Amino acid sequence: MSTLVAPSRRPAEASDARSIAERAPKRGVSPERIAASLTLVAIVVAAIVAIAESGISIPGMVESWGNAERFFARVGPISFPEPAQLLYLTGLTVGLVLCGTLLAAAISVPVAYLAASNTTPGAGWQAFGRFVTALTRAIPDVVLAMVFVLMFSLGSLPGILAIGIHSIGMISKLFADAIEQIDEGPRLAIRAAGGSKWQEFTSGILPQVLPSWVATVLHRNDINLRGSVVLGYVGVVGLGMEMSFAFKSLNYSLGLGIALVMFALCIVMEVVSSVVRAAMLGVAPTGRGLGDRLVRRVRRGRVAGLEAPPSSAARPAGRPPAGSLEAALRRPWDAVRVRNTVWGWVALAVVVGSVLICNIQWGDLITFWAKVPAIAVQFWPPDFGNYDAATMFGAMGQTIGIALAATLLAIVVSVLVGSLAARNVAPNGATRTSMRLLLVVIRGIPEVILAIVLIVITGLGAQAGTLALAFGGIGLAGKLIADSFEEVKAGPERALRATGASRSQVYASATLPQGMRALLGHSFYLLDTNIRAATILGIVGGGGIGYYLLNAGQGSNYQVVTAIVLMILVTVLVVEGIAMWMRRVFR
Repeated sequence: MSTLVAPSRRPAEASDARSIAERAPKRGVSPERIAASLTLVAIVVAAIVAIAESGISIPGMVESWGNAERFFARVGPISFPEPAQLLYLTGLTVGLVLCGTLLAAAISVPVAYLAASNTTPGAGWQAFGRFVTALTRAIPDVVLAMVFVLMFSLGSLPGILAIGIHSIGMISKLFADAIEQIDEGPRLAIRAAGGSKWQEFTSGILPQVLPSWVATVLHRNDINLRGSVVLGYVGVVGLGMEMSFAFKSLNYSLGLGIALVMFALCIVMEVVSSVVRAAMLGVAPTGRGLGDRLVRRVRRGRVAGLEAPPSSAARPAGRPPAGSLEAALRRPWDAVRVRNTVWGWVALAVVVGSVLICNIQWGDLITFWAKVPAIAVQFWPPDFGNYDAATMFGAMGQTIGIALAATLLAIVVSVLVGSLAARNVAPNGATRTSMRLLLVVIRGIPEVILAIVLIVITGLGAQAGTLALAFGGIGLAGKLIADSFEEVKAGPERALRATGASRSQVYASATLPQGMRALLGHSFYLLDTNIRAATILGIVGGGGIGYYLLNAGQGSNYQVVTAIVLMILVTVLVVEGIAMWMRRVFR
């Protein structure tokens, strides 16, 4: 009997196997990966140094609590505007924020299409799209409001345009990132069938990224509502302007009352956004959400109807067979359809009401062009004015330091809070609900209001700005981390549980490793946000370049404003470049 001998591997196959084996370890220790890791370590070290230099001292804050007690004793009972005026100001604030966010949402779609690497018509278009996203993010909305207040008559239009243009950057950036991460299968299938570029986008790309786009727009609307407080300091109507008037006139009782109204309004808006997000997308965009389960159930019912249609005797008289074309055209007015229709009309009514209460002077969009040349020469060329370059660059460095310190503090706390807020990590439903509620409350407090309170306690400087940004960052990063951890693949977690692993082991070995890439992205997103927010907090005394920005704006030194904006733009571009590099290297 002959002995079976395994055939020897062909030389070409053996050579390929050796080359793959030789390349495998090199990918793990590539020079680019080492450089990225060292850069990340350097950023963390810089953040630690910034925390040390910020002068944060818990014992010092405890000792300074007497300042707060004396301040609130002088304030006396908190007062509010007249009910009718308060209702109008609240509606006006919500209206201009909603209009600005919807404007940004519409413009962000073509910008993101150009900026995404897998949809852009060419490298030049992609560079243009990315530049637009970086430019609109880099220019603080308060600077845009300054410009538009000069161009337009007083009213809500400057605030709508400032919020809208500034929001284009963040919405389009996250939308472009979502487009780059799609499954290319549906899109390629449409292209192979002869579909046009428009059909590829609407049928192969948009259905995959629509949940991310909706969630980003709702999230941005919450941020814009909190940021509208600062716009009042440069002449944008609403609750922010009334609060700025109250504080400038030393009417702290009224100012704190309006601040409480803003806090309550932010909480309500956060809850409404969560309800809308759950109704449109399901509880989580992972396929396990309520909306996804309903869609799958409807599809299974349709398939079952096609396979075994009910007999005519079992159907109500006059109702066509399930799954037929006639049934699709004559959908019954069941509870789901009635509810969706009602909510659709409510949403349309809210949008129309927002436009009406803003009382937009549409004619200004035509007449303002004549003012552009005269206003443009006030902003160009950039100049530091009476300040020397060392002072301005030092202030910008302090702003970056505040952003780094706040980001590190927020991420450390957010990992803990966000993990406990994730459905697949929290030990029980009560813990998850309490952590989610805590994140909602934190996000409801505008950073500017928190900075004002901290300045009363600790005094002017970087300490108040750092703590305010860190506290606000916990609410933002904690929610993003919780959502990302809930979206990790459940297979590795189930496999570890099947082997008897504890909850902490499952978290450390399956949940956290899968969520590390998202955690890195959220960290850079928070740093990007904090750089601009640190600039804004400087306006109310939080330290950094914002102090000089406010002085330049109030003194009509607009060339100095341009110089400061250019510094912020360069910083944002650098952070954006590092973030893109990190995502590519650690993919």
